[in-house]
Amino acid sequence: MAAVTAAQPRSSKTESYVDNKRKEDIRQANIKAARAVADAVRTSLGPKGMDKMISTANGEVIITNDGATILNKMEVLQPAAKMLVDLSKSQDSAAGDGTTTVVVIAGALLKQCLLLLTNGIHPTVISDSLHKASTKAVDVLTAMAVPLEISDRESLIKSASTSLNSKVVSQYSTLLAPLAVDSVLSVVDPAKPDMVDLRDIKIVKKLGGTVDDTELVKGLVFDKKASHAAGGPTRMENAKIAVIQFQISPPKTDIEQSIVVSDYTQMDRILKEERNYILGMIKKIKATGCNVLLIQKSILRDAVTDLSLHYLAKAKIMVVKDVEREDIEFITKTLNCLPIANIEHFRAEKLGHADLVEEVSLGDGKIVKVTGIKDMGRTTTVLIRGSNQLVIDEAERSLHDALCVVRCLVSKRFLIAGGGAPEIELSRQLGAWSKVLHGMEGYCVRSFAEALEVIPYTLAENAGLNPIAIVTELRNRHAQGEINAGINVRKGQITNILEENVVQPLLVSTSAISLATECVRMILKIDDIVNVR
Repeated sequence: MAAVTAAQPRSSKTESYVDNKRKEDIRQANIKAARAVADAVRTSLGPKGMDKMISTANGEVIITNDGATILNKMEVLQPAAKMLVDLSKSQDSAAGDGTTTVVVIAGALLKQCLLLLTNGIHPTVISDSLHKASTKAVDVLTAMAVPLEISDRESLIKSASTSLNSKVVSQYSTLLAPLAVDSVLSVVDPAKPDMVDLRDIKIVKKLGGTVDDTELVKGLVFDKKASHAAGGPTRMENAKIAVIQFQISPPKTDIEQSIVVSDYTQMDRILKEERNYILGMIKKIKATGCNVLLIQKSILRDAVTDLSLHYLAKAKIMVVKDVEREDIEFITKTLNCLPIANIEHFRAEKLGHADLVEEVSLGDGKIVKVTGIKDMGRTTTVLIRGSNQLVIDEAERSLHDALCVVRCLVSKRFLIAGGGAPEIELSRQLGAWSKVLHGMEGYCVRSFAEALEVIPYTLAENAGLNPIAIVTELRNRHAQGEINAGINVRKGQITNILEENVVQPLLVSTSAISLATECVRMILKIDDIVNVR
């Protein structure tokens, strides 16, 4: 009996050993998959980073070096690697910029975690230490930050330029950076000065010209031409604009049915009724003084017919048809008017007023511009031009990042140096802090500090410099107290990066470190993958 009881613990030990092996394998597989994703985007970090050409299944080609876009288009199947794709999406929604940085930091942290796990440190200990280190890192960054006034337009432009300099359209940063700053500042509501809704900035893309022709329009732009049927007007001064959501066409029956007309007199009566019905509507519209109609696209029946367009042209009313449903809110906010859902509700007080509505030829197409809007809402429109669709799409993505950077500065008004300076300073301070900590925590925090050096190392590597020499020199300069020393990739040396105007919002850096740490902690805690069919 004694022999049997003695054998039991040994068998349970053997079982637990086998179990641990599987857990380690799962962890290692997860970390390797996630690091593969991080390595894929690592080369596109920084102003000298490479671009990726993405070919989608339907034959569409995208050229970009925006981390969020690259990862979004990649078909990632491994569940842990998908977490890195979601990580870049989180950074995109939280800060808008730094989407490549956050994935690269996560990849470096995972590499360090693998070493710690190999050395026999428990995942929970590593996870808790990473959490402590990231909280400390955010405090260090906040202490380094320089406060900013929202009226300081120059600093905002510098920050937007830094974001644009790492993009495909970096040569146009002198044009796009001020444009991004002006458009965000024009939509800031004084009642809520910390909030910016980027939906109030509409980006319209039009093929033709170059990115240099991109402009900020104080008003509305429609990427469609005015209706030319029956010689309707294409230019209207002192415009009274109505946004309508009903159809100016003969009504249909509610149920699907066909009407058989047996003789010509009945057909004439139908046509006469249709004419009277449409004329009645147009007389009501004309009576309010309305001279520009924006007609929402209809799915039930034609929003306008040739007959109604003919009468509208006779009444000297300019028509822009097929306005998308999702644009209605933006249009009514801009024009400070109300959408009209029924002809019976058509009244003069629901109209918007503008000095000029005109059709303008652009490239090989036409657009409709509305300018000089009275009591205009806090919105603005950016018209992006470009020689081909790839350039226009990348210009839009780059401008979105620049707008997000300015939005970050409006909500959290602190600037921080770029060029790898904050990461090296964090690495130095956390390295010093790790020596004070006891036990395994110290090891883990030191690994966290080493992982952060990946950013300056990658910046130097992508710029064709010697990364080891540059990072060593950078450490040395920071140890001497130059907290704003960073890598100037244009000069290929280390300079005071604040004086070089390479700055970024504090929110981008703090958000990148917090989110990357959170993602790595989650991957560490996973010890099994269960497939449910």
